[in-house]
Amino acid sequence: MSAKRVSAQRAIIDRRVLSEEVAALAREQGAKARPAILAALRAALDSGREQLALRLSEKPSAGHENTAGHSFLIDQLVRVIHEYVTEYVYPVANRSAAERLAILAVGGYGRAEMAPHSDVDIAFITPLRRAPWCEQVIEAMLYLLWDLGLKVGHSSRTVADTMKMAKEDLTIRTSLLEARLVWGDQALYEELRSQFWNDVVKGNARQFLTQKLQEREARHKRMGDSRYVVEPNVKDGKGGLRDLQTLYWIGKFIHRANTAAELVDVGLLTQAEYRSFRRAEGFLLAVRCHMHTITDRAEDRLTFDLQREVAKRMNFADRTGKSAVERFMQFYFLQAKRVGSLTGVFLAHLDEEFAKKRTRTGFFAGWNARPRSLKGYVVEGGRIKTPGDDWFRKDPVRLIEVFQLAEANQFEVHPETMRQADRDAKRINGEIRDDPRANALFLDLLGGKNDPETALRWMNEAGVFGRFVPDFGRVNAQMQFDMYHHYTVDEHTIRAIGLLSQIERGLLAKDHPRATKQIHKVSSRRALFVAVLLHDIAKGRGGDHSVLGAEVAQELCPRFGLDDKETELVAWLVLQHLLMSSTAQKRDLTDPKTIEDFVAEVKTLDRLRNLAILTAVDIRAVGPGTWNSWKGQLLGELYDSAQERLRLGHMRHGRKERVAAKKEAAAQVLGDKAYLLESVGRMMSDAYWIAEPEDIIAKNFIQYEEAKRIEEHLSIHCEPDEERGATLVSVIAADHPGLFYRIAGGIHLAGANIIDARIHTAMNGYAVDNFLVQDQHGEPFSEANQIARLKKGIRDALLAQVELVPRLAARPLSHSRAKTFNVVPRVNFDNTASNHFTVIEVTARDRPALLNRLAHALFKANLMVQSAHITAYGESVADTFYVTDLTGGKVTAPDRLAEIEAALLAAASDARQQQLEDA
Repeated sequence: MSAKRVSAQRAIIDRRVLSEEVAALAREQGAKARPAILAALRAALDSGREQLALRLSEKPSAGHENTAGHSFLIDQLVRVIHEYVTEYVYPVANRSAAERLAILAVGGYGRAEMAPHSDVDIAFITPLRRAPWCEQVIEAMLYLLWDLGLKVGHSSRTVADTMKMAKEDLTIRTSLLEARLVWGDQALYEELRSQFWNDVVKGNARQFLTQKLQEREARHKRMGDSRYVVEPNVKDGKGGLRDLQTLYWIGKFIHRANTAAELVDVGLLTQAEYRSFRRAEGFLLAVRCHMHTITDRAEDRLTFDLQREVAKRMNFADRTGKSAVERFMQFYFLQAKRVGSLTGVFLAHLDEEFAKKRTRTGFFAGWNARPRSLKGYVVEGGRIKTPGDDWFRKDPVRLIEVFQLAEANQFEVHPETMRQADRDAKRINGEIRDDPRANALFLDLLGGKNDPETALRWMNEAGVFGRFVPDFGRVNAQMQFDMYHHYTVDEHTIRAIGLLSQIERGLLAKDHPRATKQIHKVSSRRALFVAVLLHDIAKGRGGDHSVLGAEVAQELCPRFGLDDKETELVAWLVLQHLLMSSTAQKRDLTDPKTIEDFVAEVKTLDRLRNLAILTAVDIRAVGPGTWNSWKGQLLGELYDSAQERLRLGHMRHGRKERVAAKKEAAAQVLGDKAYLLESVGRMMSDAYWIAEPEDIIAKNFIQYEEAKRIEEHLSIHCEPDEERGATLVSVIAADHPGLFYRIAGGIHLAGANIIDARIHTAMNGYAVDNFLVQDQHGEPFSEANQIARLKKGIRDALLAQVELVPRLAARPLSHSRAKTFNVVPRVNFDNTASNHFTVIEVTARDRPALLNRLAHALFKANLMVQSAHITAYGESVADTFYVTDLTGGKVTAPDRLAEIEAALLAAASDARQQQLEDA
C-alpha cells in the first residue's frame, strides 16, 4: 500500500539485497549470527532514514511521499525479519493449520503515514490462542525490532478475540479500520477483515460517529480548544492531523471508503474540498517529519524554537513586516483553518444523512417540522440555508446578509450554505465592498446583540470576512512570534469583539464593573465595536501598527457608514489603544504628572470610556491568564483619577489636601489604633501619604508598632491580598544603600515575581518598603510554606547570610523557552513624566532575578529608587524605576545618563548570567 506513493524505492531499502545478506549470515554463522544480522538491519534502517531525510530537504513540503517512504522502509524490514525468523530461527517443514501468522500494520503505520520517529504499531493475528510456534516467532521478531531502537506498539490475538475487543474498545475499532497486511497469511487477514466489517461495523455507524466526536471534543479541550494557539500540537491539536484522520475514519466506517479520495464519490466532500484536504494533510505531515528530524524524537508540539527551524527548512523567507517564521506560521494556521471548515461541512452532511434515515415513532410518527422562509432563505431546525446553489452568485451582498441574519435570529448557518459561501466568496469585489447595504449589514453583524463572535468566526471560516475587509484578510491566521500573545491576530480580534459583546450584555460585570456601566454611556456603540475590530488591523506591515492602523481606520470607517465624528474617535482609539495599559502598568499612578499627561492626551470623558473598555477586552483577549485583578485595579485607579480630572477640569485637591484626606481615610481603617497616625505618621513624608493606599498605610503602622515593641530591627510582613491578586510584602528595616536590590534578590530566591514596589524612608532613618509579589502563574503566595520561604529569602538576603548572585543565577526561568527569543535590551529615560523624578524604563529578555540585577546597577550608580513597576510580556519584561540622585534631584546630565544606560544594559545582558543560563 505504501509502495504506491514511493519513488525510487530501492534507494531507500533494497529488500532483496538485504534478505540475501541476512540469509548468508544465518547460513554461515548459524545461532551466532544474530549480532551480525542486527548490525545489517540497523545499517539498512539508518541508510533508509538518511535517504528519506535527504529527500525531505530536497522536497521540504512532500509530506505524503516522505511518510509513505518511512512506512515502506519499516515494511521491508518487518518482511526481512519475518523471513529470517521463520526460516532460520524457528523453521517448520510442513506448517499445520495452527502455525499461521498474519502481520498487520495498524494506526499511522497502517495508513502508511509515518514520521521518522512514529511508533510502529503492529497487530499479530494467529489462528488459535495457544500457538507455541506463533508465540516464538512473534517474540523473536519483537526483540529484533526493539533492538533496532524502534518503539513498537503491538498486540497478539486471534480473530475472535480481536473482534470481541474491537466491539468493546473504540481505539482498537479505529485502528482496525486502516489495518493492512504487511506480510504473512493472506487468508487469516481476509477472515479478520470480513468479520470486522460484518460483525463490528455493520449497524454501528451512528454509535461510532458519536464516540469519535466525543473523543475529538475531549482532545481539543486538552489541547487548548483553539486551532490558533501559538505553539500548536501538529498531531493532536485542533485543526491538526488527528482531525483530518477523524474525518477519514468516520467516512471509512460509514461508507467503507478505502481512501480519502473515495469521500468525494460518496458525496461527503467535493473535488475541490478533497484537494484542499490533501494539501492541508500533506503540509501538516511534512511539518511533523521536519520536527521529528530536527529533534531526533517523536515531537509533535510546534514550539517556538522549532518554528524557526521548520520555517527555514521549508524555505520560508523574510518579507517586509513579516519574518520567515511568522509567514510559515500564518500558512500553518491557514491549513488548520481549512481543516476546521472541512470538518464542519463533512460532519453536517453526515448529520443530515442520519436525520433522513431516522424513523419517528409514537405521536410524532407522521409529523415533520415545516421549513419557513426568512427574506428568501430557508430556516429549518434552527439553521439558515440558501434556497438554491446560485443564491450568492445572483447577489453577492447576500454573503454578508446570511451571517447577519444568523446572528440576529440566533440561527446556525447550514453547512451546505457555508460550503457555497466558501466557494463564492471570491465574488466579493470592490463594488460589493463599497455597497452601502453590504456595509450596513456588516455593521449590524459586528455590533450584534446576541453572539457576534460566533457569527464572525463562521464568516471568517468561510473566507467572506477577509474578502469583505481585505485589511482583516491580511492578518488572517497571522501569528505574533512571542510568548505573550496566545492566538493569531484574527482570532484575538474576534475574541475581543466577543468579550465586548459580553460586557455590553452584563455577563462580565464581576471582572469589569466599570466597563459594564460605562459601555451604555459611550457616544457611539458601533464606533466602539469598529475600534475593537481595527485595533490590531495593521500588524505585520513593518511599522508602528497603531499609527498604520489609525490610517486604515480613516479609510474604512466612512466605507462602513460611520460619520466624521465617529471616524475621528475610532482612528484615535486605534492610534492610542495601548496608552491606558502602558500608563497603568508602567507609570506611578500616585504621581499627579502621570494623570496630567494621560488626561492631556485623552481630552474627553467619552474617549476615556471607550479607551478603558477597549483596553480591557484587548488585554483579556490576549489569552488565558493575561487579565488579572492587579491589572484590573491599576486600570481602575487610572480611570477614576482621569475621570475626576476630566469631570472637574482640575485635580480635586492639591498636595496638602490630598495628604489630609489620606490621613483621615487611614484613621478610619486603623479604628482604635488611630493614635498611630501621630506616633508613626509624623515620621512619614508627604510622598508616602500620597503614594500608599490607606489600607496599606494602616498595615505598615501596625507592623511598625509591633516591631518596636519586640525590639525587632528587621520586620517582614507577608499577607495575601485577594483584591490586588498578589501578596503584599512589607519590610521595615534600618535604611542603608542597597536595601532595595537585596530585598528584591531575597524575594526572587523564594521563587516570587515582584509586580510593584514602593520605597520610603522615614525621618528616623527606617525604611518602609512595600512590594506586591506573585508566583510564577500570576497568583498570590498564600500557602504557609510559601510565606515562610518568602520571609526567609528576604531575611537571608538582608543579613548577608546567602550569596545572592550565584544563587539567583542558578534559579530556572519559569519559562525557559524565553531563550528562543532575541530581545535586545533597551533603556529609555524620561524627565518629563514626573515633576520630581527621572523615570527610567528598561526592556529586556526575562531571566532569573532581572529586577535584582537592575536595582544593583542603580545602587552602584548612586541613584535612589522611589518606586518600581514591573510589566511582563511573555519572554520580555519592562521594568520602570522612579529615581533621583543622592541630592534628591532629577538626573539630566547627558554623560551621566549615558553612564547609567551602559550600566543597566550590562545588567540586563549580564554575560556571566547568560553563561549560567545556557549551560
